[in-house]
Amino acid sequence: MKIYFHLCIDEFTNSYVVINDDPAVMEALIIDPGKITNEIINQIEGGKYKLTGVLITHNHGNHVQGLRVLNKIYTPTVYAADSEIEGTKSFVIRGDGKIKVAGMDIDFFSVPGHSADSMVYKIGDVLFTGDTITSGIIGETSSEYSKRLLCSKIKEKIFSQNDGTIIMPGHGSPTTVAAEKQFNLDIRPGTYSTAGL
Repeated sequence: MKIYFHLCIDEFTNSYVVINDDPAVMEALIIDPGKITNEIINQIEGGKYKLTGVLITHNHGNHVQGLRVLNKIYTPTVYAADSEIEGTKSFVIRGDGKIKVAGMDIDFFSVPGHSADSMVYKIGDVLFTGDTITSGIIGETSSEYSKRLLCSKIKEKIFSQNDGTIIMPGHGSPTTVAAEKQFNLDIRPGTYSTAGL
């Protein structure tokens, strides 16, 4: 597996191309197509990969607007908690579970708080978190209840992973589970218990 980072400079959002370069597979997927650039197309075409899937962490325009362009070139299956993304019917995933895309086993987790449809994907030892958690902070929330919910779900679903697990967020630089446990400004030990939720 290889992971390629792409920055959409217009919105400062991160997209990721994940490649399965096993000669028997040679497939790719994209996580959060904020913008489809020539670089992304050349990466797929130059490597002779088949784009078989798109994983959506949440249905906010700056993370999905590239899907319209992508669908003019390829016919990937779109995986999301919503039934339609940018006019494209998606394969709906709910709760926690597993899927296989591009020959790779992928775990998914529902982590609401930033948005009701927020999903986190785990491929190998890497978490793709969208706007759920970023280096040092959590995603924006619309209420104190949403913030408490998000913090409790992060502790339950993300902080339960191995400390060395890498976090690839929807904005900003990569981080690790260990770093977020120790330094995240919004989640400190003992804060935001699940009591009352």
